[in-house]
Amino acid sequence: MATKAELACVYSALILADDEISVTADKLATILKAANVTVEPYWPTLFSRALTGLNVRDMITNVGTASAAPAAGAAPAGEAAVEKKEAKKEEKKEESEEGSDDDMGFGLFD
Repeated sequence: MATKAELACVYSALILADDEISVTADKLATILKAANVTVEPYWPTLFSRALTGLNVRDMITNVGTASAAPAAGAAPAGEAAVEKKEAKKEEKKEESEEGSDDDMGFGLFD
């Protein structure tokens, strides 16, 4: 579970990203101070270094989308899953044909 300091830094970074301002330790500390939130001095630096070179806005808008590398790796697994489903369907058809009462030659009231 995230601590209050982590959440405060995350929200500060989101505010900066929303205003299209680069995320730096000084700017995070300024927002935290304006919000009257006290955190250990390493938190703003830690977050600013973690977000260096990243576009926070793009990260947020692309949360549910997959990148190209995992998508390419997932395709063969998807094909295997389709093949398994088809094999299961064929097995079920064979079982239903074998287990039907029509093939036994008698009915319930014969």
